Amino acid sequence: MPQPLRRDRDRLFPADPSTRSLARTLYERVADAPIISPHGHVPVEWLVDDRAFADPASLLITHDHYVTRLLHASGVALDELGLGGSAADPRDIWRRFAERWPLFAGTASGYWIAESLENVLDVTVPLSAATAAETYDLIAAQLATSALRPRALFERFGIEVLATTDDPLDDLAGHAALAAEGKVGRVLPTFRPDRYLDPDAVGFAPRVRQLLSATENQSTFAGYLAALEQRRRYFIDHGAVSADHGVEIPETLDLDAAAGEALFARVIAGDADAADRQAFRAHMLLQMARMSVEDGLVMTVHAGVVRNHSSTTFRRFGADTGHDIPRRTDFVGGLRPLLERFGLDRDLHLVLFAVDETVYSREIAPLAGFYPSVYIGAPWWFLDAPDAMARFRSAVTETAGFSRGSGFIDDTRAFLSIPARHDTSRRADAAFLARLVIEGRVDEETASAVIDDIVGPQPKRVFKL
Repeated sequence: MPQPLRRDRDRLFPADPSTRSLARTLYERVADAPIISPHGHVPVEWLVDDRAFADPASLLITHDHYVTRLLHASGVALDELGLGGSAADPRDIWRRFAERWPLFAGTASGYWIAESLENVLDVTVPLSAATAAETYDLIAAQLATSALRPRALFERFGIEVLATTDDPLDDLAGHAALAAEGKVGRVLPTFRPDRYLDPDAVGFAPRVRQLLSATENQSTFAGYLAALEQRRRYFIDHGAVSADHGVEIPETLDLDAAAGEALFARVIAGDADAADRQAFRAHMLLQMARMSVEDGLVMTVHAGVVRNHSSTTFRRFGADTGHDIPRRTDFVGGLRPLLERFGLDRDLHLVLFAVDETVYSREIAPLAGFYPSVYIGAPWWFLDAPDAMARFRSAVTETAGFSRGSGFIDDTRAFLSIPARHDTSRRADAAFLARLVIEGRVDEETASAVIDDIVGPQPKRVFKL
């Protein structure tokens, strides 16, 4: 039966003693460095309200699609996990999870949960069917204490910057309240306009009309663009430094004003065919780059995921319930129109995230190795795991070095996993750098400078912090 991870100081380091010793030395330089998290999905309300987390199941299972997807694959129905508004008992959810804990052996989510159980929740009892009730009670007791409230954890984790992800029409009252109170570290909103840019998004046309009404702009393409620009400025005034775009296909298209206006009219009227709708998405991604050049928001693009792959699951349980699946991507062809116009502009910071590993060495690293505007996004989603991080470093470093990366991005709504994820990245980078030193490819002084930079100064530079 898998055991919870012990506090082994050398976990994730190479087995070779010399390389392991050097990896440990490099890691210890940054082990306690503040966490910079410029892209994530922790709700700002958690920090505003500072309420206790409800129960172990909702904290670690129900809202974590890394976990629910594997449980579902093993035969657990999603309504048995409390998804879709079902009234599942938290203890039953936890029991089902504990019974299947061996399924998570070797997975990144299993590693993070084990880290959270021991290092955050101080639970060292081995997780199993036999200990389900005991571990549930141990965690529940911890959640009842003030030490496990969101604000206390924010401070305990050493978070210096935490970004949320927000709807363009959000009033950002929570961020304003935190800033005025001044008792929590830097919490930034992020402009996420996908549902206002994608004609295939549920409720697209009503949202666009709401956007135009809220900003008092006309129902024209020019008015639509002006409305988005106004809301971006509102976000900047409330501390935002980036705009995030989740697209299935990283494609851009440069249209003149007349063609853009005609396309918008067809889209908003519901008369656009599939080609028109894709053209609109592509043109709007280019327009987002134009706005980022003008207003300074960092542009992050998370591409290559087919959302809601199971239509039946989506209809019953909604989005973000574990059935988003990666697909192949083409950044070189898809982003060329955008880069032809803005790629040489140093005011644009374009951070590219992929779940198609083949594009790291073939496309993203070469793009970032030439265009001053392009940065390599950290391993994301299905790739933010130890072995994938090592493959990522090998794929991009020989072409683009270390300086063209974003720094680690945890991109999570699983609050307790934030320190484990950042620690994983720091250990993986220490291991990679130690190997380069041992192989005579860099010296130890350079490796030390690199690891110091990538945990703090680098993400601050890339995200204009």
